[in-house]
Amino acid sequence: MLIPHDTRIALDTVVDLVNTAPETDQGDGLANVAALYEFARGHDISGVGELGHRDLKAVQDVRGRFAEIFAATDARSAAEMVNELVAAAGTTPQLTDHDGYDWHVHYFAPGASIADHLAADCGMALAFIVVAGEQERLRRCEAPDCGRAFVDLSRNRSRRYCDSRTCGNRLHVAAYRARRKEAAG
Repeated sequence: MLIPHDTRIALDTVVDLVNTAPETDQGDGLANVAALYEFARGHDISGVGELGHRDLKAVQDVRGRFAEIFAATDARSAAEMVNELVAAAGTTPQLTDHDGYDWHVHYFAPGASIADHLAADCGMALAFIVVAGEQERLRRCEAPDCGRAFVDLSRNRSRRYCDSRTCGNRLHVAAYRARRKEAAG
C-alpha cells in the first residue's frame, strides 16, 4: 500500500493521539495543557499558538471521535464518522512546502485551532485508508493487557500487536513457557 509522506505522518499522529487516551496502560497522556503542548511539539504540528483548557478539551473530544473510528466494524460506519469529523473541522485543502518538507496538502484552514487541525489532517488520512478499501487496517493491539491503536501497514495485513518487540514477544514467551511447562508436567 503506497502512502504519501504527509498521510503517513498524519496516520502516525492519529495513532499516537488515540493512544494518549486514559483507557491505555499509561493513563491520560493529554491530562493537561502542558501535555498538549508536548504532543504538538513532538508531532511537529505547525501553526500552534497559545493553547488553553478549551483547546485541551477540544483535542480530547477529537481523540474520542478518532477512537470510535478505530472501533468501527465496517467501512460505512467509519466513513460516516470521518465525514462528520472532517466537515466539523471546516477543511480547506491547500498545498504547502514548509519546514523543509516537499509539497504536501494541509486540510485545515489557516489559523485553525489545534483540534480542527488534527481533525482535518488526521481525518483525511483515515479517509484515504477507507477509500482504499483498507479500513480493517485500523486496529487495536490483541495483547490482553494492551489495546493500543495502530495502523497495520504490513503487506499481508497480518499484524496483531502494536509492537512486536513488547506485546508480541511477551505473548510468544508466555505461550512458549506454557508449552514447556505442559510438556514437562
